[in-house]
Amino acid sequence: MTLKNTLVEFSQTILPQHALSQFVSKFTHCENVTWKNFLIRQIAMRYGVNWDESITQDLNAFKSFNHFFTRELKAGSRPLTTEKNAIASPADGVVSQAGKIESGDIFQAKGKSFTVTDLLGGDAARAEKFNDGEFTTIYLSPKDYHRLHMPLTGTLREMIHIPGKLFSVNGATTQAVNGLFAKNERVVAIFDTDIGQVALVLVGAIFVSSIETVWHGVVTPPTRKEVRSWTYDNDAPTLKIGEEMGRFNMGSTIIMLFEKDRMNWDSNFVAGKSVKFGEKIGQILF
Repeated sequence: MTLKNTLVEFSQTILPQHALSQFVSKFTHCENVTWKNFLIRQIAMRYGVNWDESITQDLNAFKSFNHFFTRELKAGSRPLTTEKNAIASPADGVVSQAGKIESGDIFQAKGKSFTVTDLLGGDAARAEKFNDGEFTTIYLSPKDYHRLHMPLTGTLREMIHIPGKLFSVNGATTQAVNGLFAKNERVVAIFDTDIGQVALVLVGAIFVSSIETVWHGVVTPPTRKEVRSWTYDNDAPTLKIGEEMGRFNMGSTIIMLFEKDRMNWDSNFVAGKSVKFGEKIGQILF
């Protein structure tokens, strides 16, 4: 590990990550008009938020900064792919990585990786389905749309909340902290689909004050010390491709896992590519 990487990891390790995130959460959920409008203007200006896409453009219509951050988009601003057998992007963001799961390992950055078993909470049987399958990691920056959607139609099988750290998930930290995404707090949703099981992993990060799903509501906070899981049988929700499945209250990362020989990524779906929710990023193989 280089000195730079060591300093990046150490500087975040010594921070009271969860306490800081809870502190920031209070400010982002504050409904004081002057304060929340100031925050909205600053972030919108700094990151170049496209107001034309937002269904609400009046700052006073947002109850809090977080309400703005998870804003709804105008109908038609994210056309959903209509191509047969397409896999749709679940989010706006930038592709961190995409490719094969190699003998249970997922590539993070040069010299850095983590296992599917660790990512999914330490359950080897749960992870086995994805051996030698496909994965992608998509990073959502502060300027991005922060609702998450289904890449294909699926019926929920299981949800797992895995407590952990709250390292930043930006490029510098991804290159510095080995196994980053399997160390951070995360919520895993596993769906049964026409091409087998698909896992959507919502990864928390520093200042990400909340992760929620449409079927459960807020999963975290509060965080826990132990792994929690929910199974869905008789009341299992089915979500169609493009339907909202969850959201980050502040930005972070979503990871998708597919079983072996079920799909391929598009040739231009590579690290560094910007994507928008709904666009085609891969193809079902059968």
